[in-house]
Amino acid sequence: MMNERGWPSRLSVAVVALALVAAACGGDDDGGGGGGSAAAGESELSGEIAVSGSSTVEPISTLVAQQFSAENPDVAISVDGPGTGDGFELFCKGETDVSDASRPIEAEEAAACEEAGIEYVELKVAIDGITVLTSPENDAITCLDFHDLYALLGPESEGFENWSDANELAEEVGAGNAPYPDIPLDVTAPGEESGTYDSFAELVLEDIAYEERKIKEDDPVVRPDYQASANDNVILQGIEGSSSSLGWVGFSFFQQAGDTVKGLEIDGGDGCVAPTTETIADGSYPIARELFVYVDSAKAEKNPALAAYVDYYLSEDGLASVAEAGYVDLPEE
Repeated sequence: MMNERGWPSRLSVAVVALALVAAACGGDDDGGGGGGSAAAGESELSGEIAVSGSSTVEPISTLVAQQFSAENPDVAISVDGPGTGDGFELFCKGETDVSDASRPIEAEEAAACEEAGIEYVELKVAIDGITVLTSPENDAITCLDFHDLYALLGPESEGFENWSDANELAEEVGAGNAPYPDIPLDVTAPGEESGTYDSFAELVLEDIAYEERKIKEDDPVVRPDYQASANDNVILQGIEGSSSSLGWVGFSFFQQAGDTVKGLEIDGGDGCVAPTTETIADGSYPIARELFVYVDSAKAEKNPALAAYVDYYLSEDGLASVAEAGYVDLPEE
């Protein structure tokens, strides 16, 4: 089920989760895969669950794992966030049970899973707004549109060392907030292994690169010459470390950084909009995206602890971790 903005509802996610858990636990007489507890304060569940993938989704999954483990102390859950792409590589080799993702699985990744005989269920768990950042000291920049971002971060900006280096290209592509000041352009942002990199490229740069600028289809649309990291905290340190920085992270990391960074307003064609919980939820912030977890359904059928973990993740208590981690809840019906 979808709401009027096209976001999936929490009800639709719960229906998928219940179907997964029912398939995994159908016929069990001990109830081990459904509720996770044999009696109040006790659990018959045990085993291991490996979660890897998106550093953006990692804070949500970490909170869910902590809460689930508190009720099921004999279940060991590992959660790490090397990046969406690296996570899918592990998942499609059968090395993990759950893959966190800040973008949908790509065709090549799905083919790798299929070749390995891994069937999965995709679950949407939250909404995020990719937040474009600079330093609070950078008073010259408050809002950028997609053509500004292309002029500063697209493939034709390779070699630009100052913001003002992009002025000619910005005028050529019709950027709305040029000319830019003559200050160093210090870019720190996610690397290619990151789903946040992929989402930013797709949502902001691809149409301009491929359709307007006629860049060769499938060529990279993000300039390669910047400080790249899979670690969002390293990106934040890079933004903080330069008074004229530029980069992007998920909304939660922007919130956690407080006043050490400045989130820029973004104009997607309807005026400048600041990244907030409200603008991301109602769809007015133009760089919003869905966050996912992918579950190995065969492993869920064999592992009651994994099935119960997924059940808990998509429960009201589990999904409460979305807001706690600083992201936006899927809409209620």
